[in-house]
Amino acid sequence: MWHLGCVLCASWTKLGNSVRAFDYDAARIKNLQDGKPPIYEPHLSESLKSAIEIGLLEFSNDITSLSACDFVFLAYDTPVRDDDSTDTTIVQKAVDDVKGVMKHGAILIVSSQVPVGFCARLRQTLRGADRSLDVVYSPENLRLGEAIDCYLHPGRIILGLADKHTEDRCRELFSQIGAQVLSMSFESSELVKHAINSYLASSIVFANNLADVCEVTGAHVDDVVRGMKSDPRIGSRAYLSPGIGFSGGTLGRDLKVLDGVNADTGGYARLFGVIHHLNSERKYAIFGKIESILGNLAGLSIGVLGVTYKPGTSTLRRSLPLEIVELMVDKGAIVAVYDPKADFSELPRDPKFTIASAIEQVAKNSEMLLLLTEWNDFKEYNWGNVPAVMKRAIFFDAKNCLDRKKMQHFGFQYYSIGRRQ
Repeated sequence: MWHLGCVLCASWTKLGNSVRAFDYDAARIKNLQDGKPPIYEPHLSESLKSAIEIGLLEFSNDITSLSACDFVFLAYDTPVRDDDSTDTTIVQKAVDDVKGVMKHGAILIVSSQVPVGFCARLRQTLRGADRSLDVVYSPENLRLGEAIDCYLHPGRIILGLADKHTEDRCRELFSQIGAQVLSMSFESSELVKHAINSYLASSIVFANNLADVCEVTGAHVDDVVRGMKSDPRIGSRAYLSPGIGFSGGTLGRDLKVLDGVNADTGGYARLFGVIHHLNSERKYAIFGKIESILGNLAGLSIGVLGVTYKPGTSTLRRSLPLEIVELMVDKGAIVAVYDPKADFSELPRDPKFTIASAIEQVAKNSEMLLLLTEWNDFKEYNWGNVPAVMKRAIFFDAKNCLDRKKMQHFGFQYYSIGRRQ
């Protein structure tokens, strides 16, 4: 019952289904019974409270509460190790525990991210306990900040399975959502998830490298991207937004899976490892831009705007903005950060930076404001009076989300990605 599990609860109850939700963590369950999810997601708390009030949703840390369910969703946000490899320990434990309480003929729907080959092995385990049980892989494609709407209005639904009767039952279940359903083998469905995230990751790395070339040639990355998207072979929704690189573990995890398959088989598909490596270097490129603007950072005060790895979430797990902050602190910078939703209790130790409660606090007497997460709070903020309170009115928009001419009009020395100053 973290992000994915809570979103599934909200979504299926909105469709009128009776949902029973389990988590090992008794404290988390208590909070959820009070309508308090463990992570911020727009409309999530309200949706859970509403479902509880009308009797469609119950939370428990007793796994036998799932014994009457026709479908059991495996919804762990699968942990990612520091090297972006997948840790399926908790997922496997949950399966080992739930298989003994699932009702005759129930279907386990895996929505957690798992490596290719996992679900076929999982089916053998489950059916070894009870031949009437079955497994389906239906990977989530949620976007933090709009997850409930994303789940209820997907471009399509992927079902990985090995049995026609199971397929028919799942098609009937997912018909409530009304999207196109694509059925395929376990391995194909697992690779769909890996492939989508790896493709998006490659687009991010491409856009960042393109932006670097724009800066040294005098081209404007916004114009280049606009020209690219006008080509029908690329299209207006192409993932071409230069910035600080991807973080959070999701995209990196899928790249590592595909690179691992290639390494294990002695293949020639080396692209996935290269993309992962290039993205891991991106934070040093951003840090280098900061040093090129300010010079020696020792003793300089820098205000950071946004430290969650993307807008629309409170989590700081695997946050690239935090890694950039750490690089600055290691070089002697005095850093204050402000984020409208970040859950700083997730930090493993006391931070080496100051946590501010307002934009004005991080701006006061700072040498630079550095925007690392593109929250709407920053896009909609009136920056007109801020330069006057700064020691040097330098603004580095590392997400290209503000209007350059407007910021310059306010008096900022404005820097961004892929645009010459």
